[in-house]
Amino acid sequence: MRTVLMVAEKPSLAQSIAKILSHGSCNTRKSISGSCPVHEYDDKFYGERVSFKVTSVCGHVMSLDFEGKYNNWEKVDPGELFSAPTMKKEANPKLNIIKFLEKEARGVDAIVLWLDCDKEGENICFEVLDIVEPIMNKSSGRKRVYRARFSAITDKDIHEAMRNLAEPNYNESLCVDSRQELDLRLGCAFTRFQTRYFQGKYGNLDSSLISYGPCQTPTLGFCVDRHDKIQSFKPEKYWVMNVEVKCPTSGITVKLDWARVRLFDQDVAQMFLGIIKSNDIAIVQSVKTKEKSKLKPQALNTVEMLRVASSSLNIGPQQTMQIAERLYTQGYISYPRTETTQYPENFDFKAVLQTHKSHRHWGNYVSSLLETGFSKPRKGKDVGDHPPITPMRSASESELDHDSWRLYDYITRHFMATLSPDCVYLRTEVCFAVGSETFYCTGNSPLKPGYTEIMPWQSIDGSQTVPKFEPGEECKVEKAELQEKLTGPPDYLTEAEVITLMEKHCIGTDASIPTHINNICQRNYVSVSSGRRLIPTTLGIVLVHGYRKIDPDLVLPTMRAAVEEQLNLIAAGKAKYEAVLQHAINIFQQKFHYFVEQISGMDQLFEVSFSPLSETGKPMSRCGKCRRFMKYISATPARLHCNTCDDTYNLPPKTTMKLYKELRCPLDDFELLLCSTGSQGKTYSLCPYCYNYPPFRDMKKASGCNACTHPACSHSLMALGVTGCVECENGILVFDPTSGPKWKLCCNNTRCASVVSLFKNAHKVSVTESKCGDCGSYELAVDFHKDTSPLDVGETKHTGCIFCDHIFSGLIQVKKARTAVRQQHGGRGRGRGRGRGRGRGKPPKDKMSQLASYFV
Repeated sequence: MRTVLMVAEKPSLAQSIAKILSHGSCNTRKSISGSCPVHEYDDKFYGERVSFKVTSVCGHVMSLDFEGKYNNWEKVDPGELFSAPTMKKEANPKLNIIKFLEKEARGVDAIVLWLDCDKEGENICFEVLDIVEPIMNKSSGRKRVYRARFSAITDKDIHEAMRNLAEPNYNESLCVDSRQELDLRLGCAFTRFQTRYFQGKYGNLDSSLISYGPCQTPTLGFCVDRHDKIQSFKPEKYWVMNVEVKCPTSGITVKLDWARVRLFDQDVAQMFLGIIKSNDIAIVQSVKTKEKSKLKPQALNTVEMLRVASSSLNIGPQQTMQIAERLYTQGYISYPRTETTQYPENFDFKAVLQTHKSHRHWGNYVSSLLETGFSKPRKGKDVGDHPPITPMRSASESELDHDSWRLYDYITRHFMATLSPDCVYLRTEVCFAVGSETFYCTGNSPLKPGYTEIMPWQSIDGSQTVPKFEPGEECKVEKAELQEKLTGPPDYLTEAEVITLMEKHCIGTDASIPTHINNICQRNYVSVSSGRRLIPTTLGIVLVHGYRKIDPDLVLPTMRAAVEEQLNLIAAGKAKYEAVLQHAINIFQQKFHYFVEQISGMDQLFEVSFSPLSETGKPMSRCGKCRRFMKYISATPARLHCNTCDDTYNLPPKTTMKLYKELRCPLDDFELLLCSTGSQGKTYSLCPYCYNYPPFRDMKKASGCNACTHPACSHSLMALGVTGCVECENGILVFDPTSGPKWKLCCNNTRCASVVSLFKNAHKVSVTESKCGDCGSYELAVDFHKDTSPLDVGETKHTGCIFCDHIFSGLIQVKKARTAVRQQHGGRGRGRGRGRGRGRGKPPKDKMSQLASYFV
């Protein structure tokens, strides 16, 4: 029997597809990836019975990066990155997706690609094919590669896609490849240069990375441009006329609007006030009534969904997309990334409405639409990507979390509104003459609610009615006065307004717009205030002003829009990938070199806004080169700066620093620091120079002494390491000699929070050179206090393994770990070396089980 492999973009999507196509009869097994199960069933494929395997990847399988040495910020000139060799590497090595796909694809006869139907999805298609095609069965000579195109996870859509399999679009994949490479070269070159240049000069910057992005930076430019208009705004006085008249029929007092609206000359305004006051009668000139319509919305696309979620639901764009993707994979809505606002001609509206007939909130409304006949949706724009965002199945509040329900509720109501009549209302306008001046009074009365019945927040305010007036009728002027006002500045841009500007100027795609907005927030270039308004920080303002001063193209939206237009030619097959990419790279390479030459122009702006390192911080430890005190800068990122050598050394984030007894590193003579992580309760020493420039090949950058492999230093991993961490895969439990009398071991993996408490109130604890014969851990020598010693009477000293020694094993407690022990067996029995082949072991199986009970 032939075998067909089917690959989706996410595990949840693969599960839904398998369940639908197998009619719920598939078998599921775990895979070597651990996160991508395989669903198996037998069925017919083009008339032949085959065995199906349905699984998935987790987004992009591969990522683009520079080769080897070009990832070293210190040794590579950022300008070289425009021509540096690149390579594709596994995006998330921990998932082992490549190995997993190779195993599942070995010997299969065909593959069906169920990746998301957009350009990114096409790109992932070819990432998968590059891995599986070489090891698929080639003997049959039949077609082997198929592409499923779908827009929703419903039975109908999935079966329809399976019946109409196509081929993946290579040109769209190339378009994504070119964008990835351009953004990598451009973003890394500018980011590395800026970060190194400015963080080496200024101490109170509020960002650890001063990044540049071809979409991120123009997005920031919109926010700063509005900030500049607010700052440069000069208020101006103006005067409006307040006139109120009494309706002779109803006796209701009505406020009138002046035809001139406002005047900026006070003397002229006073003249008109005198004219009005000399005529205390307002004569009705005309009464006009007109039936008007408030148009129902067009079908919903991604950008409109993001705008509404931010402005009305107070949900940020990034979170909105995450919620929408979750609703899509669960089958509640159609594909949430689309630019189209027009339904296909053959769209089955009735079938979608039928699924909502019994819904508690809008079931009655849907029933009335089906009974009376729903109206045809407004004509929109068909971009040719995906149908508009549509609810695909009914959901209740209890099925979804709070924000997911709110977004689903809006999407569903919006869909129903597109099939509803327009809102109809009566607009009444009464024109008055007071002397030679004209005034108006307008009001609206709802006639037919139409779509506003399902979207009540858009309904016509019935309180804005106008009393009944007759032409020629005279009304007494109750009040006539001038009111002085000031023009006001525009407000800061909201996320919704920024999204509108990004769409207008082609900055980003419907899928990437939330990411770009999120980036400028995370980089501390803007802050989100009430009403989800984006207020630029000092750093964001200075950067944009600096780009404008040197090369406005770097921040204006026109440059990226032109690049996107060229990239889309690749997707359409109208331009060659290599030619478009190289042309764009050449332009930005020239701009980068000019930017570097003119960086003093931006630096002048930084000097005004930020403090030089020489004027920042407090003395902490001595430099190993000049032996003078370096200053500690606590701003993000934390650093030490030597004014004499003009060198800066980065320090670990979110830690408390202090001098470590004036002890020095034996390699470079820098004074050691003691770092404490309050949230984890871990303490370790580090050499500032070794932390930034690791002295050994097996020592990673940004490592403390607890990861240093110096064979003789008393502060290193070689002297203080005890055993492999019982919580994480790569960490070593290292003894903390400063922790007495509450002695402890701490994992040297910065991402792991495991802490082992030892021998409380012991006089002295030290790590020996002896290894445990059972588990390979290094033994500890302990000198207990005579009053609290667990040993026999009169004995205070004992040496043994903390896991295997019967006295020590009951005196330890593993705490503050991220999760419980993941494996209580020998599957992770690897240890790290301690020099010359001696390894730090893992506790044996029974001890691992015992340790699990100590976690708190």
